[in-house]
Amino acid sequence: MTFDEQLHTRRGVVIAGTGAVAAAALTACATYGNDNAAPAPNPAPAADAESGAAGAGQQARTLAKTADIPVGGGVIVGDTVVTQPSAGTFVGLSSVCTHAGCTVSTVSDGTIDCPCHGSKFGLDGAVAKGPATTPLAPKKIQVEGDSITAG
Repeated sequence: MTFDEQLHTRRGVVIAGTGAVAAAALTACATYGNDNAAPAPNPAPAADAESGAAGAGQQARTLAKTADIPVGGGVIVGDTVVTQPSAGTFVGLSSVCTHAGCTVSTVSDGTIDCPCHGSKFGLDGAVAKGPATTPLAPKKIQVEGDSITAG
């Protein structure tokens, strides 16, 4: 029986149909997620609610008011710790503990405290109690009037 004759039999139709389905499936798999459209551009950063900043190179983000930072204490704002070790001196530090990468959780009794393993840091970022052996990383801040900004 020739190939043309086989195609006209019931078995030939099933085999030919199965081959067509398999070819279509392979084509679909090979092109899935491969559209030729250009990627969407990144949206512009949203304006900062407090400072009106719209992104890097413009105004810095407001972290706190100077009145919110007690002398001998500090606050944690996102990834930044802002302290006031002495009146009028403000320090910016990373909130990431240098021991195991946890985020410090409180500023109390003159130390910045990490909840994970008990490390404590002075208001200047220096290690006050281990297991951390490296100070908190400094972060640039600016005092502008009564506002403290990242930057």
